[in-house]
Amino acid sequence: MARKRNPELTKGDILKAAHDEFCERGFDGARVDSIASRAGANKRLLYHYFGDKEQLYCAVLSGAYRTIRAGEKELSLDQYSPEEAMDRLVRFTFRHFHQNPWFIRLLTTENLHHARFLKLLPEIRELHSPLVAQIQTLIERGAEKGVFRRDVDPVQLYISIAALGYFYLSNIHTLSVIFDTDLAHITLIQEREAHAVAMVLDHLRTMPV
Repeated sequence: MARKRNPELTKGDILKAAHDEFCERGFDGARVDSIASRAGANKRLLYHYFGDKEQLYCAVLSGAYRTIRAGEKELSLDQYSPEEAMDRLVRFTFRHFHQNPWFIRLLTTENLHHARFLKLLPEIRELHSPLVAQIQTLIERGAEKGVFRRDVDPVQLYISIAALGYFYLSNIHTLSVIFDTDLAHITLIQEREAHAVAMVLDHLRTMPV
């Protein structure tokens, strides 16, 4: 049966198909024909709505960052104490990586390309600025209460928060072999999450010498 014309639905189907294709095969391995087939759409429509393969990939990449930033915003961290707010941010970041392994694969692909496409996204700095400001606010609130040190760089702190989850989950198969332990077991996943929270809070609570 002929598909009824619905531009927004078609664009959504193409974007979802492209998301799956790029996350599974990377940028170089992804094929426009395969994306069109996954979406059940005419390839000409794909080019009409998104331009070329690079622009479609950029749309997927932008969507991935918008998703995690939206999730962080929904945490509404200002309503919690500085320590609980930081706990929630660390757990959210860890769980986002755990529950969305495609995000790790997409980031890996982009790093293999030296952030070639990320540099083309004009909105990327605007997406990250509120997060950095939020972390800075948490540090300042914690310092005012006497529970956090004041000399913590919010960008460095976020990189550490992300790294505590990203490295573990992106290398979980090799690490499991090296340590002869199933690090993907839910108990060890939970232990790692708790460890990440403890590492961040201990760093924030430790006063400089």
